[in-house]
This record gives sequence, structure tokens and C-alpha cells, in this order.
Amino acid sequence: KNMGDHGPASVARASLYGMVSSSCSYAASAMSKSLFVKGADFVSSLVFMFASTNLVLELGIVLVVLMGWQFAAAEFVGGAIMIALLAVLGGLWFRGRAITRARQRLEAESAVGRRNGPEENADLQNEPWSTKLRSKGGWANAATYTMADLTMLRRELVIGYTVAGFLAVLVPDRIWNVVFLHGHGFWTSLENVIVGPFIAIISFVCSIGNVPLAAALWHGGISFGGVVSFIFADLIAFPLLLIYRRYYGTKLTLRMLAIFWGVMATAGLLTEGIFL
Repeated sequence: KNMGDHGPASVARASLYGMVSSSCSYAASAMSKSLFVKGADFVSSLVFMFASTNLVLELGIVLVVLMGWQFAAAEFVGGAIMIALLAVLGGLWFRGRAITRARQRLEAESAVGRRNGPEENADLQNEPWSTKLRSKGGWANAATYTMADLTMLRRELVIGYTVAGFLAVLVPDRIWNVVFLHGHGFWTSLENVIVGPFIAIISFVCSIGNVPLAAALWHGGISFGGVVSFIFADLIAFPLLLIYRRYYGTKLTLRMLAIFWGVMATAGLLTEGIFL
């Protein structure tokens, strides 16, 4: 009821909820899905996911330590720009039967997971969260949902963590820098912010784990905006695309990829214009 549409108030609440529930990309995608199943607007649930991984204090701290305060500031400014773009474009593109079918499928899968898991305490459904936190039934319900998500995503999680680990060890930093233009002014910036998310997809690294690679790209010559768009693109790492496909279906996932890529690249370019 607090995120039932994608108007300014709901988007602001979704952003705030995401900021205070900061998490890794995998957890954020699962929470976003749960909000959607419980009745949140699809766009607002995505805004929550973006805020949960980008507008968070720990990411800012890591950026300050590894890359400098300018990148930490750019992360928050660019994150706000990205969320505003997502709210506008998402309202135009994320609607219709595809959204309805995705919600119905997730509701059905959630019901199956609850039936196959431990018995849920239905008496707690309408109780305030403070009561749920103090009750064994509330923790049992939370465990039921968690195990259902892990069961659904176990293959994607194993693939993501395993490949990311091997890539971090086996691929030299200079290889990632080969695809970026250098020394062509605006066209360099434009190409870098477009290619940055592509590197995020194929590197399999998500959330705060992508900051060390972002630092390597920065020292290798990628533009400021390219670094920012790469950091934003933790939410389209390939394992997460597989998770979105599992949640929402192939067509909606491709639409999400196009919109996410566009807003991440645009936010990176605008942020570079603000800070440089």
C-alpha cells in the first residue's frame, strides 16, 4: 500500500526503503521480487532495488577508500538521476499484460514454495513488524520465504559466484580496458558509458565487489562517466539477468535490460558533466 504506484511519493518511499535495507545485488533482486508479489508497483519495486545497491553508505565508504570522494559523491548524485530516469521510462515501458503475467506466475510459485516448506503461521500476516520480530512464528515465516528464494535461484547463484571468482583471478585488468576509446573528447565519454555496463555484464561481478575492478578500469584510462555507469551496472551482471528471467520471463527481462542499460549509461554521462 506504500508502493502501490510509481508516482513521486511512492518512488521516494521506495528509494528510502532501499537505502535503509542496503544489500548485495542478489538479495536486492529477491527483496524487489517479494515486494512486487505482495502488491508493490513493478517500477517502484525496481526503484527499491536500485536504491538498495547504489544509494548506500557502505558503497560510499569503499569508493572513498579505493577511488576518492569524488566517486562516492558521484555515486549518490548519479544514483538519484538514475532512479528519476527509471521512474519516468519505467512508467512508459513496464506495464500491460507482461507485468500482470509476471505477478501471477510469481504468486503461484510463492504459494507452491510455502506449501512445500515449513508450515507458515498465518495468524501473523496482519501483525505489525515489531510483533513478528519477537515471535518464533515470524522468524519461521521469514525462513520459509528465504529457503524458497534460495531453492529457486541456487543454480544462478552458484554460476555467478564461481565465474566471478575465476574471472577476477584469470583475466588481467588490461584486457578489460581494451574495449574503451581514449582521446576523442565527447565521443570517448559516450562510448565509455555505453561500454561500461557491457563490462559489468560479462565480468559477472555485482554489488560492492565491482569497485576494485572499477578502480582498475579508472587507472587504465576509462572516463569518469564510464566508471560510474560500470558501478551502476552491477544490477545487470549476467547471473542477475538469469535471475530476472527466472522471476519475470524472457521478454520482460530483455525489456529490463534495455531500460537499465539506458538509464545507467545516461546517468553516468550526466554525472560526468556535473563533476568534470
